[in-house]
Amino acid sequence: MSYTQEYLKKCGGLIEVVASQEANILEVGNIFSNTILSGRMVHLFGSGHSRIMVEEMWPRYGSFPGFNPIVELSLTFHNLVVGANGQRQAMFLENMPGLAEQILRNFDLSDKDAALIISSFGCNVVPVEMAELFQKKGIKTVGIISKNHATASASKRADGLKLQDFCDIVLDSGAPVGDSMITIENLATPVAPGSTVGSCMVINCIKAELANLLTKAGHPPNVLTAAAVIGAEKATEIFQAAYDEHAHRISRLYKKVGIQSYVSDKN
Repeated sequence: MSYTQEYLKKCGGLIEVVASQEANILEVGNIFSNTILSGRMVHLFGSGHSRIMVEEMWPRYGSFPGFNPIVELSLTFHNLVVGANGQRQAMFLENMPGLAEQILRNFDLSDKDAALIISSFGCNVVPVEMAELFQKKGIKTVGIISKNHATASASKRADGLKLQDFCDIVLDSGAPVGDSMITIENLATPVAPGSTVGSCMVINCIKAELANLLTKAGHPPNVLTAAAVIGAEKATEIFQAAYDEHAHRISRLYKKVGIQSYVSDKN
């Protein structure tokens, strides 16, 4: 068996793991549909390479409004690797206590909101604190992790708590301990991670179930769709409508930011 065949076979195993979670995926779809139908948003967060899953959910072709993608460049700007804005700084900041609170200080949160946090290992401080803060606000919080790796890894928090400790529902990408799935002959360490493959499948399963629920509720979403499918004019119309909807939804997250704390300070 070639390494290509082996990797694809292991990806087949990831499909089985995702398929086994259908009931939880449907439950997540219901939580997110309630949030979107109420006019609020599902907050998305992923640091490091987990940012990929945030952008997989929204905005991209085949996706629709209702999500607030929270992407911090200081935690996700990987292409420079070293020097200014390098990986060392990003990995340091990812475990900085208090950073999550500063990020969420920008939004007027509501218990009608929902949240999805992706962290393959579930052990870095910022995503764990993010989930903790959402739960304190009464926000239903969903996590996507690699359960095998998360179980085998030590939390970076002093209290040892991990992402799954602050999630109402935890979904599993199916990736193995260490993430990489292929062992090469005469190479000491494995290559070819699986968490992105598994997590993207989870994301798109949620997206499909959610689109169905919104449509059944009489609110079919404005799905970003290619001109090759529906024609250039219709594609442009939908893109503009989707972006306008996003703008209107996100404006509500800024409407009352800081008002309560300002009033308290004045008193």
